[in-house]
Amino acid sequence: MEDGEVVALSAVFGELLQGAKNESEAQTLLDFWEALPKIEEEGLFIEAGQLSRELKLITKEIGLVDSYILAASKREQLNLWTLDKKLQEFYSRL
Repeated sequence: MEDGEVVALSAVFGELLQGAKNESEAQTLLDFWEALPKIEEEGLFIEAGQLSRELKLITKEIGLVDSYILAASKREQLNLWTLDKKLQEFYSRL
């Protein structure tokens, strides 16, 4: 993160904020959101839906936010760092 190699995605931070345990944790997340580089996300949910449909991701238990991450990675040619084996498998197919 210190080298600017992490990109913030609104859908990811939305999910993180949804699960924040308290105001302090939420503020920390918002601080990271403000500090991290971002990509242009317009139309990305549509691309995520298309990608999900094409790869039948919903049948593989990969939801729309994870599809969003894959679509962003594909569009922007981003490396994906994840411990989710299913997500990593589909990322390697892109």
